[in-house]
Amino acid sequence: MAVLLVIHHCATDNIKKLVDAALAGAHDPAIEGVDVNSVSALAWATGKVDEVTLKRAHGYLFITPANFGYMSGALKHVFDSTFLKIGGALDEEGNPSNGGGGTRNRPYGVIVHGRYDTEGAVRSVESIAGALGWKKAGTAVESLGEVTGEHLSAARELGGTLAALLMK
Repeated sequence: MAVLLVIHHCATDNIKKLVDAALAGAHDPAIEGVDVNSVSALAWATGKVDEVTLKRAHGYLFITPANFGYMSGALKHVFDSTFLKIGGALDEEGNPSNGGGGTRNRPYGVIVHGRYDTEGAVRSVESIAGALGWKKAGTAVESLGEVTGEHLSAARELGGTLAALLMK
């Protein structure tokens, strides 16, 4: 069975609402044969999960607050602690280069909530995903301020899109 891994850092109620909407989309009754695995980004910091969780997944959805123009520290730790282990590569200067190994070409999506800016957080996740050779499955959902029905609808659609792409 295909696995969609949803990695989130729910630091606020707004993020929790977006996670719930994305999971609702991924669990749409029309989607069959996809196991949706929702894991807190903090699970990597506590050692509850590791790179094996990422390797077993067939697609990814990252949901994070924008903190000072960047993804959350918890999500950054997920990437820092697994990048090389899941097939990422670095060039001679230590910058990410096109790696991907066994996870190459897997679909991913990004949902970011922020008070003032989400652009840097989206860019940081997309940069790492690109260095892993993953393929963006849809437009990033960027929510500023209070989460609206439009944001929730977009999150639900992205969750459903990723899960549908994994159906066999």
